[in-house]
Amino acid sequence: MELIIDRLSKQYKNKIAVDRISLTLHQGVYGLLGANGAGKTTLMRMLCGILRPTSGTVMFENMDVSTEDYRKELGYLPQDFGYYPNFTGRDFLMYMAVLKGMTKSRAQKRCAKLLDEVGLKEMGDKKIKTYSGGMKQRLGIAQALLSHPRILILDEPTAGLDPKERVRFRDMIAALGKESIVILSTHIVSDIEHIADRILLMKDGQIIFNGTQEEIGEDLEEFYLKQFEEVGEHA
Repeated sequence: MELIIDRLSKQYKNKIAVDRISLTLHQGVYGLLGANGAGKTTLMRMLCGILRPTSGTVMFENMDVSTEDYRKELGYLPQDFGYYPNFTGRDFLMYMAVLKGMTKSRAQKRCAKLLDEVGLKEMGDKKIKTYSGGMKQRLGIAQALLSHPRILILDEPTAGLDPKERVRFRDMIAALGKESIVILSTHIVSDIEHIADRILLMKDGQIIFNGTQEEIGEDLEEFYLKQFEEVGEHA
């Protein structure tokens, strides 16, 4: 299982948001850290085929990012997760499952299983507008997992979750990394410290570090702050 990113770039007028990134990713959890404006979300949107790169390619097992076959392998939770407030959680997941081409009977089973896994079994038939922020985030994680994706891209997946929920989802994401390529971007360094197999540090549109915590040899947050201290804020 290989996701090959080859000299991927994105330029907006005079700003280069992503600058010739080349990576080969295998199954496991990749923690993506970087200051605001480093290019993380732009990179993830290109990996999802939502944003067309200025140059470079993204390939997964000979499937280009622009193809339907690639999209079938993909699960994505954007930072600004959109939903339909008058849908119930179950209706929303069923709707998303239909968009992914799942049969009704398969979708019903999968949606029920995911509602249970993310702790929304009792809320599945309530309207989303009655959900708390954490519940909406859990629903977002469920929709990203609908089609058993082999590539899972999560932009701030634990935002809005309380500490107990965060631990639960860290465990879920770690388990997913055993059979999928998981790219996790978050402001919460401790989440990455607990579950990432490899850490990617991004600065000014480039990956400036790609390695394990063992290679860092010190506390991840301290290492992170040393790389970005001149920026003066977390990402």
